Amino acid sequence: MTFIPHGKHLVAGDWAEGSGRFASSPAHGPSYEFSSGTVELVDRACRAAEDAFATYGWTTREERAQFLETIAEEIEARAEPLTQIAMQESGLPEARLQGERGRTTGQLRLFASHIRKGDYLDRRHDPALPDRQPLPRPDLRMIQRPIGPVAVFGASNFPLAFSVAGGDTASALAAGCPVVVKGHPAHPGTSEVVAEAIHAAIARCGMPGGVFSMIHGDGHETGAALVQHPLIRAVGFTGSLRGGRALFDLCAARPEPIPFFGELGSINPTFVLPSALAARGAALASGWGASLTMGAGQFCTNPGVIVLPEGPQAEAFAQAAAEALAGAADQVMLTDGIASSYRDGAARLGGRAAPLMAEAGAGRNARPTLYRTSADDFLRDRALGEEVFGPLGLIVTARDGGQMVTLAQALEGQLTVTLHMDDGDTDLARRLMPILERKAGRVLANGWPTGVEVADAMVHGGPYPASTNFGATSVGTLAIRRFLRPVCYQNIPEALLPEDLRD
Repeated sequence: MTFIPHGKHLVAGDWAEGSGRFASSPAHGPSYEFSSGTVELVDRACRAAEDAFATYGWTTREERAQFLETIAEEIEARAEPLTQIAMQESGLPEARLQGERGRTTGQLRLFASHIRKGDYLDRRHDPALPDRQPLPRPDLRMIQRPIGPVAVFGASNFPLAFSVAGGDTASALAAGCPVVVKGHPAHPGTSEVVAEAIHAAIARCGMPGGVFSMIHGDGHETGAALVQHPLIRAVGFTGSLRGGRALFDLCAARPEPIPFFGELGSINPTFVLPSALAARGAALASGWGASLTMGAGQFCTNPGVIVLPEGPQAEAFAQAAAEALAGAADQVMLTDGIASSYRDGAARLGGRAAPLMAEAGAGRNARPTLYRTSADDFLRDRALGEEVFGPLGLIVTARDGGQMVTLAQALEGQLTVTLHMDDGDTDLARRLMPILERKAGRVLANGWPTGVEVADAMVHGGPYPASTNFGATSVGTLAIRRFLRPVCYQNIPEALLPEDLRD
């Protein structure tokens, strides 16, 4: 059966119309019309979220865990229409979307398990010392408490796992925070199906309607109104540096500034050290090509820059990488705009670096591109270190290990940095590690950064411009801490304490 979206917003338990319409731009299949978001709808959703917080913020961990698990069940119950519409809108293959659906429901269940344990609350208790001299000590208890309504922006490159019920929404709901989502205009039908799943879970679990709202938006006005609404207490965002920085600045300019947890951009540099290059250069070139073109390069951890020691082995690596990429098929990109930006970025780089493969594709299709430059030029020209979102690779050759260290020191903040090394590279790797761990949220050895495990120890963030808050992660259970704040209770009667602080 063909799924036909109704095109409405979900606001505080009601499916609502906006003041205008916009048409979806699918990779294939029919286009549908969707209601455009408005400032009035944003206000209704935020006010409902604040009302819901009065009860949802004080639900038990078990109640919230069951709610998250129910959302996962309702998403799985809609697997067929969800995959159908997501394939049409994004152009992603069925297997990728099935895997992403599993990741989405898996992280909902992971957060349910995490909050049941209670460790994230960081509970602390200093008992009263009434006889202490020269002054008595009061009874002090501390716990992490939810901050209030959270705004979440759906991401273009993960229509499920980083979108309506993705990691930001899952972690905020786990913390006890109602959520208002601005759906991404690239996949509004997908967003609608997931919103229906959450709507059904709200009814099954008896949660207040305002605990979740989803508003479509094809312009900037809705997003700006959301981050500036006085009842929103934090924002989760995954997207471009330009768009994220604009929203970050709006958050900072509010009369009461709020935290903006934005994941913005990263070239995810890879350092291939001399012994590793000598021992397995061809295999590394092939592996890099596969990682670079995975999902048409539309991963935030795409390893766009690879640094090698110059010499014959670097030349052989470049040739092997070009051969591997030449065999890659054209791939459909997520939107026409992303495809156009990729071609523009490839052309821009072509004016600064030597092209090995420069034909970036046409229309919504992308073809891998490959360029090379020297470490000297990379260090002189900051534009060579700017992200190009898509299957573009830049080979950078360094004179020696010392110049590799200098290049590492010059890097901006990254989501990931990778070392490919053998035993003979240990000394150089030791020189690099103190630098690289300051540059990225995740440091890898002998692997590729595409593929972000949803787990307790994962960090998906990094210093600016990789993200706007280097102390946070958008993947893994530590993500819940973004939407909590510590509260100390001094001599508060037990009947007034949060349930998780009572004796």
